[in-house]
Amino acid sequence: MIMSTIALSQAFNSNWVVINGGDSHSFKRYEESSVGLLSFGLRGYNPFCIRKNNSFRLYGLQILRSSKSAAACLHPVLSSSRSQASDPHMAKKESALILVRHGESMWNEKNLFTGCVDVPLTSKGVEEAIEAGKRISNFPLDMVYTSGLIRAQMTTMLALTQHRCMKVPIVVHSETEQARKWSQIHSESTKEQTIPVFKAWQLNERMYGELQGLNKQETAEQYGKEQVYNWRRSYHVRPPNGESLEMCLGRAVTFFKENIEPLLLSGKHVMVVAHANSLRSIIMYLDKLTSQEVINLELSTGVPMLYIYRDGKFIRRGSPIGSSEAGVYAYTESLAAYRQKLEETYDDA
Repeated sequence: MIMSTIALSQAFNSNWVVINGGDSHSFKRYEESSVGLLSFGLRGYNPFCIRKNNSFRLYGLQILRSSKSAAACLHPVLSSSRSQASDPHMAKKESALILVRHGESMWNEKNLFTGCVDVPLTSKGVEEAIEAGKRISNFPLDMVYTSGLIRAQMTTMLALTQHRCMKVPIVVHSETEQARKWSQIHSESTKEQTIPVFKAWQLNERMYGELQGLNKQETAEQYGKEQVYNWRRSYHVRPPNGESLEMCLGRAVTFFKENIEPLLLSGKHVMVVAHANSLRSIIMYLDKLTSQEVINLELSTGVPMLYIYRDGKFIRRGSPIGSSEAGVYAYTESLAAYRQKLEETYDDA
């Protein structure tokens, strides 16, 4: 049973809620577990259930309501207020934010601590990046931000080869005046057919210090599983001579708030391709998670996550469906209209 695109997108106004599973028990578990919700919404590809006025329907959707954790975040970067539009018309604009963790790297495959060591993707990672691109191929994109590490940049470029807008991703070099001058595009029509890609070291993975290059299993055997777990998953604890998640958050979220959020506020659609811990930091900010809740947040490689930015708020919509999954495109009415425009363009070609 599949509703029309526009009809279903309109259904997401008011009281509709989309959850994992297809029964009232699933909904009850969803409502009761704020921590479980984190991994619940970011992993897995089960059909989703829509509820309105205590009735349930199953659709092949990957859409979620955002977490409603009301606990205050302690980090000053997290607790400061979001950007507000000075123009009242600007606040009404809706934009899409897509977050993607890079595909599997060669050190992921070897179970090594990678951190800020610049390691490329495996063949599986390449496939994951292409699949990620298929998942977001119908979403509008105005620009992309990625880290300074090659595994994120490879994922970015491979994913964008799948986008149906057919625009060319162009890395924007602004390190020096000469770099800006030498990489300048002198055709306005050509420029309109590009997606600018910006690299930012602030989006790099957490620096793991003396753990970088060590085997995770062997390190756990040497120092104990609990110690290694604290190094990897806790909020405040630093690996030897490395960064804590709190320190990583300080740079990643500050960059997001100063550079990316204003673009979303103005109605631009943005994709961020980065790493497990830099993205965990950003999601902690978006979903207002506590330092305890973020411990349970896990991100799979190469699986995009969609947020809608509207009226100064981020609304998590889960992961767009994969190329082999049944479903409909109905995240919001404006995104449905964009998809319809793409379809018409292809039909006319």
